[in-house]
Amino acid sequence: MKKVLNLYCGLGGNRSKWGYRYDVTAVEIDPKIAKVYSLLYPKDKVIVGDAHDYLKEHYSEFDIIWTSPPCQTHSSFRKNICCNFRGTKAEYPDMKLYSEILFLKHYFKGDWIVENVKPYYEPLIQPTAKVHRHYIWSNKEIKDKKFETANLRKAQIKDLQEYHNIDLSQFDLKGLDKRQLLRNMINSDMGRYLIKSL
Repeated sequence: MKKVLNLYCGLGGNRSKWGYRYDVTAVEIDPKIAKVYSLLYPKDKVIVGDAHDYLKEHYSEFDIIWTSPPCQTHSSFRKNICCNFRGTKAEYPDMKLYSEILFLKHYFKGDWIVENVKPYYEPLIQPTAKVHRHYIWSNKEIKDKKFETANLRKAQIKDLQEYHNIDLSQFDLKGLDKRQLLRNMINSDMGRYLIKSL
């Protein structure tokens, strides 16, 4: 059974259609979100901690690595709508994205995927594929593909829960933005497509 490291796992949208053919270790920094993930995927090992640091210390223990570094500072929607029209403060792009691509490319001997949004700028490292509304970097050839999508910009919690087939009302997520958590989830069909591409 291949060992998979699922970094920045969130609620596990990418994970939901993998089944149990992998030995999965998931890393999430927020304890409440990690608890929900562990309830949804009880056979996975869940680490509460910094995914970026965990990758550097443990990468050699795995056969497959999936990483989805924070995308907000790269997002064209945040820059073009939120910053330009809503007064959101501009921020430096989070360079964990590119440091992880380079790290995996040059140090990791297994198969890997880095997933992120299409950014507001020309990518500093060209992606391997464009899948759904995401850029994918990988050491494997992955074909571009589109999936059925929800209008995430306008969708409310109820719509997003239906889209992702999850009910958050049963979990303790007090103090967290449920809508944003759902928006951060990756399309489950896309998650299955990408892991099978490795």
